[in-house]
Amino acid sequence: MPYEKLEISTPKPVLSWANHSLGSDETKMAKNVASLPFVFKHVALMPDVHLGKGALVGSVVATKDAVIPAAVGVDVGCGMSAIKTPFVAEQLEGKLKQIRLDIEAAIPVGFNQNKDVEKTVANWPGWRDFKELHSGVQRLEGKAMKQMGSLGGGERLPLTVVMQ
Repeated sequence: MPYEKLEISTPKPVLSWANHSLGSDETKMAKNVASLPFVFKHVALMPDVHLGKGALVGSVVATKDAVIPAAVGVDVGCGMSAIKTPFVAEQLEGKLKQIRLDIEAAIPVGFNQNKDVEKTVANWPGWRDFKELHSGVQRLEGKAMKQMGSLGGGERLPLTVVMQ
């Protein structure tokens, strides 16, 4: 699939596979992201790119010495957490696939959910606000309770390991 290099002045280039022109807001956001000091090589825009928060939804931002879980415009950043571990690369060599499988076995992903509602989830004060939501959403409270602590519907577990 062909791409074009956007003609904008940035420290790192912005390569676009989008099949539509970017508006001024999208161009400004792409320029801001491509100007971050830790962007590695370039910023890539996928065919479905559109406005997000802080970054474009449908953008791919490779970084050096930085992790930005929400760098896809807050579309996939939900459910992600950066956790510093005491491990060094040599200790994890050859084990990352199994670690990922173990995490996916412990945390429901995709359209899966928890089998039971955890007591701490059921006692969350935020559920009181459910009665103020649209009736179509209110009827999903039980499902929402079972999805708390999962990655919810449609998403895959993004496992990023940063080595020192």
